[in-house]
Amino acid sequence: MASPIRALYDWTLKQAEGPYAAVVLFVVAFAESSFFPLPPDVLLLPMALACRDKAYRYALICTVGSVLGGLLGYAIGAMFYATFGAWIIETYHLQDAFKRFHDGFNEWGVWIILAKGLTPIPFKLVTIASGVAHLDLVAFVLAATATRALRFYLVALLVRRFGAPIKEFVERYLTWVALGVLLIIIFGFWIVLHG
Repeated sequence: MASPIRALYDWTLKQAEGPYAAVVLFVVAFAESSFFPLPPDVLLLPMALACRDKAYRYALICTVGSVLGGLLGYAIGAMFYATFGAWIIETYHLQDAFKRFHDGFNEWGVWIILAKGLTPIPFKLVTIASGVAHLDLVAFVLAATATRALRFYLVALLVRRFGAPIKEFVERYLTWVALGVLLIIIFGFWIVLHG
């Protein structure tokens, strides 16, 4: 009997060839930048491995979805922080980290987005804090686009360049790879909570 991780991986590979693959990837990328806890890389990697010729297209979808979701996060911070924004931050227990990010924006501005957008730190924290700090919207969009594109296109580049060995490695050590991804996500939250 296949493990749940293997079943989910196989399902993701199958969906990558389906008609709704791009939509699902876009929705996850959009949601992750404003309120959802899982990064789109969890879908991007297996989908790009399943259809290596679409890897750059998938990276573009992730980038556009992430930036548009980031605009929602920015709006939540700028206009709805007292209600919805605070609820998101409290749901993930990010209150202290949020204060540090907000203070950092006052000192570093766009550089915070450029640095944090590449890390496993939840991007929603960056987008909501940008809105609360009323960071220049054009600067926010440009920085978010640059950092998210770099992150997602790097995954696509590695898959295009080393796809077969990566796929073989992932499939051979799927449980360990899944555990590693989970640990990276947890580590991102841990950094935010204790950093």
